[in-house]
Amino acid sequence: MARTTPDRTRRSERSRIAILDAARELIGEVEYAKLTIEAIATRAGVGKQTIYRWWPSKGAVVFDALLSASENPEGGGIELPDTGDLGADLRTVLRATAAEFADPAFAAPLRALTTEIVNDPDLAAVYRERMAEPMRAAKRRRLRSAQRAGQLRADADLDLVVDMLYGPLTQRWLQRSGRIDAEFADALADAVLRAFAPA
Repeated sequence: MARTTPDRTRRSERSRIAILDAARELIGEVEYAKLTIEAIATRAGVGKQTIYRWWPSKGAVVFDALLSASENPEGGGIELPDTGDLGADLRTVLRATAAEFADPAFAAPLRALTTEIVNDPDLAAVYRERMAEPMRAAKRRRLRSAQRAGQLRADADLDLVVDMLYGPLTQRWLQRSGRIDAEFADALADAVLRAFAPA
């Protein structure tokens, strides 16, 4: 009977998925300061050295865990809704963002990641490249579509529009001040639309 060679690629992928799943679970169970590589390794059923082979820090593991959870399973790029009605689309997206910020399962790992980004320039650069910039580019594409449709001022600075849409939500969330709900999301979308409405 022929002996088969173990498929190390498949085993490594299983381990990687187990590590990311363990990191997502643990960040929802314990304070980020108390989360350790050892705990992630134990939950995933791997050795610490396996984690350090792929990630340089706890923050890098948490970032990849969040990124893998948000990736499109079909492999497509990030796109915002484009129904032809910019106001409706912005309200939909901002309501979804407000709901995520209010969800402890989403907020806990994101706060942890934000803490790491502030203190780790290398992780901050990876975050900008792999998450922040692709998201911002998708937002600009949707706004550019609205400009072409005459729903947004032709000379509007699209990066400024993005900052004005998401900045207040993010500030309230970071500072845990003020309510973050659908009503606030709608008011924010309407205010920014008025500010950049075509003449």
